[in-house]
Amino acid sequence: MNIKIGQYIAGNSILHKLDPRIKIMSMILLIVAIFLVPISSEPENIIWMISLFLFSLGIVFLSGIRIGKVLQGLKAIVFLMTFTFIIQLFTIQPADQTALLDQPMTLSFISVIGLVVLTFLYHYLKPKIKFRTTWFFTYVVLIFVLQWAVRMYIPSYDIVFNFDYDFKVFPEGLVRGGFIFLRIIAVMVVASLLTFTTSTIELNDGLESLMKPLRIIKIPTYIFSMMISLTLRSIPTLLVETDKIMKAQTSRGADFNESTLRQKIRQIIALLIPVFVISFDRADDLSNAMEARGYIIGEPRTKLDVYKINYKDILSLSVVILIIVGLLVTRFAL
Repeated sequence: MNIKIGQYIAGNSILHKLDPRIKIMSMILLIVAIFLVPISSEPENIIWMISLFLFSLGIVFLSGIRIGKVLQGLKAIVFLMTFTFIIQLFTIQPADQTALLDQPMTLSFISVIGLVVLTFLYHYLKPKIKFRTTWFFTYVVLIFVLQWAVRMYIPSYDIVFNFDYDFKVFPEGLVRGGFIFLRIIAVMVVASLLTFTTSTIELNDGLESLMKPLRIIKIPTYIFSMMISLTLRSIPTLLVETDKIMKAQTSRGADFNESTLRQKIRQIIALLIPVFVISFDRADDLSNAMEARGYIIGEPRTKLDVYKINYKDILSLSVVILIIVGLLVTRFAL
């Protein structure tokens, strides 16, 4: 399973030692800053987006976690990012700009046959290739190369049916696609680092402390913080169990890659039922363990660790605040 958000990786880095309240606030402010950068081809906006992207990658090195471990969680949304990027290229075509790329394409009977063969080869070779993400991007590029080659080098390509179009890439579309691409990666990296460097207890205590003012209006913040932290921690556990079930069913002859639609529906049902059963069993075991340790909803609880904000926490939060203030000044005051 490629989804990594929710896992905790023990360590002794600067991020691991920061106060959980500071980490939660910094994550929220960083994500807000990333989304505050307007999508445009203005030089200052491009510089801000690239700087925030590099800043998020720089935090990874401070955490002591391998960059590959963090980026591995992005594999689950590679298709979404690629699809969004291509949509931007097709839809953003300003009349006042000159196209960077203008190539004739066709979706004809011959190109459709070629695309079917290409798709078959993609799925056939995919299990045998180590770098599957690179192979996926190669497959996307070959889709357009095939349509261009049919249009340019096959004279009678328009037999049966054909749909001719021009594939145009404008600077604005390229910038917008790049913005969205970098924005999604930066947000995923920042969110992943919070759970990578914060244990369940720290996350729960941090959320409960930050939501403490809501107790004035009788909102049970301790319940919400416990629910959020347990939900985040249950994601990797359920994914591991799902992976085990898939491998067990594969060893018994199930094929999750190549099967008909009806077979896929049956396989998904056969996969979901044991996952639900395991999740209920896990929840029951967890509730029993919490009760055995004296956890009672609504009762006052003591803390194993009393968090104190030190100069490192203040410095970290100050850096994030300076980033968002600088961004706001650049966007609205200048």
